[in-house]
Amino acid sequence: MSLLNLSLGEFFALFGALSGIVLTLYLLDRSRRRQVVATLRFWNPAEHPPEARNRRRIQQPWSLLLQLLSICLLLLAIAQLQFGSRERSARDHIVILDTSAWMSARTGQITLAGQAKALARAYVRSLPAEDRVMIIRADALPTPATPFESDRARIEQAILDTTPGSAALDLNEALEFTSKVMRTRATRPGEVVFAGAGRIARHDADAGAGMPHIDNLRVLPVTLVAENCGIRKIGLRRSMTADGVWQVFVAVRNYGRAPRQVSLGLRFGGAPAGSRTLALQPDSEQNITFEYKTRVAGWLEARLLDRDDFAADNRAVLELPAMPLLKVAVFSDEPGLLRPVLASNPGVEARFLKTSQYDPGIDAQVVVLDRFRPARMPAAAGTLWIEPPSAGSPVPVRTVVQNAPVISWNSDHQLGAGLHTKDLRLGSAQVFAVSGTDVPIASVEAGPVIVARPGTPKLLVAGFHPMRSGMRYELATPLLFANMLHWMAPEVFRRTEIMAGSVGSVAHEFSADVAASDVTLTGEGQEAIPFTIQGRQLRFFTLTPGIVRLKSPEGEAVYSLTLPEVGETRWEPPKTALHGIPRHFAGLARATDIWPWLAVLGGIGLLAEWLLFGRARRSNFFRRAPARITSLAARLPWITRTRGRPVRKAS
Repeated sequence: MSLLNLSLGEFFALFGALSGIVLTLYLLDRSRRRQVVATLRFWNPAEHPPEARNRRRIQQPWSLLLQLLSICLLLLAIAQLQFGSRERSARDHIVILDTSAWMSARTGQITLAGQAKALARAYVRSLPAEDRVMIIRADALPTPATPFESDRARIEQAILDTTPGSAALDLNEALEFTSKVMRTRATRPGEVVFAGAGRIARHDADAGAGMPHIDNLRVLPVTLVAENCGIRKIGLRRSMTADGVWQVFVAVRNYGRAPRQVSLGLRFGGAPAGSRTLALQPDSEQNITFEYKTRVAGWLEARLLDRDDFAADNRAVLELPAMPLLKVAVFSDEPGLLRPVLASNPGVEARFLKTSQYDPGIDAQVVVLDRFRPARMPAAAGTLWIEPPSAGSPVPVRTVVQNAPVISWNSDHQLGAGLHTKDLRLGSAQVFAVSGTDVPIASVEAGPVIVARPGTPKLLVAGFHPMRSGMRYELATPLLFANMLHWMAPEVFRRTEIMAGSVGSVAHEFSADVAASDVTLTGEGQEAIPFTIQGRQLRFFTLTPGIVRLKSPEGEAVYSLTLPEVGETRWEPPKTALHGIPRHFAGLARATDIWPWLAVLGGIGLLAEWLLFGRARRSNFFRRAPARITSLAARLPWITRTRGRPVRKAS
């Protein structure tokens, strides 16, 4: 015999408190005695009024006993009195359901997740009804689906609602979490049950010796001898050497134990874009590179054309952004000077016009004004002034120098990055007077000869013509023009990387040190995603499949986390672990619940007390109330208050 919800001390404390309250109410419920005589003449006057003191006694002891008995029965029902051994029947178990991406693999008409759920339900049904069960869904992070619960309907519903995710199984994390819950939340620890395939990452398998040891571990294995080849990741980036070309990198892995020959196809906008046949050795990975030329936006699909047991990693789709050209309008009477440096850039679409053809509203993002000042300023986002007239220069000309050597380049600015010249002399150069936000880029001893003015629109003024001076023979000249165009229209030349991968932990490498304040990481809904930067590596973690955008001074990286993460190896349970559905639970002596009967008896007792005693008191009270009120009103003037409780005589 045992109490589930209350200890013995708590039960007696509650019963004593309630019994005391009821007993006090019964002692206070006393009625005054009245004596009725024929006339007052038989009474002799007394010098002192007689006093009578009544002892406090219970008028209806059977009513009190019946109420106390009913309260006791109701408290026993609340405490859930049971007959049987509580030690053997009430234990706390934890069922770990494998919800990794591999559990969506099929064996015939049923998935591995369906098999695991069937085994988990069979295990729960084999337990005694008093045992409590917690369901934990485990992939990259363990997530409790229920608390310790004895309601079998809720437990089975939580099992049925479990679906495979997109991440691989981190069994080490799941077992550590389960061990902590058993130590802190379980009243009487039972078994820890793992139901699933148990495919984990290779680094987790190498660290298997560090997994927590669980004595009462039981494994419900789901087996599948699967031959699977899948796409691990895809990467796209712009070619640095070819115009309008995307470089596509695809990694394909053979997870099986036999060699496989698979065909990989590439499609863009529904049209074939390339194909390869791969020979993959067991448990190996191969990288393939494609090149595809397009400047328009569209969907790029990579697909393995051979079917296997796990189809979720046979296809990946990426969205390619448009690759626009930078439109540059050059107004010059000598266009041959600038044509070589602008036409050599594959991302630039240059138009060369005479100064007499100047149009301030020309469709161009960058306008180059070669040695003339127009009457109206251009509407372009950036303007490059080359050796403007001194009277009409946008930056005031302080002086003009002859045969002056260039002594410094502002390498800290984007325009001067990577520029180095030796013994460069300028035959004739304008020296500018900078002010406000003006930034010197190149300087001679007399002052700056190239000045940048940020803002909208951007302005860049060169006090000399690079192609009419000694700089035309310098290697820094093409880089100078490239820096100018990058600074004026950074969105066109922004480096874009697109990767398709799996959820979980993602690492991104920078080419240089980047401050965290200069980096933004957002999801599909523009929500911020936490990240850390150590050295030149950025890391973030997410379990939500979708698009993640990383923006930094180096460019933009787009992560399409839609591929499932498949474990590379199978977990081997310890030799001490039990296997299969237990059979010995059915023979255990189960405790018998009698609290519903106790609750019914307590309610019947209270009802009987009210029928036997309470109804008569209530009817007598209402029947005699008018007479008592009339008698009291008539006697108010003659009532005197004395010590004790005097006996009042009435005729």
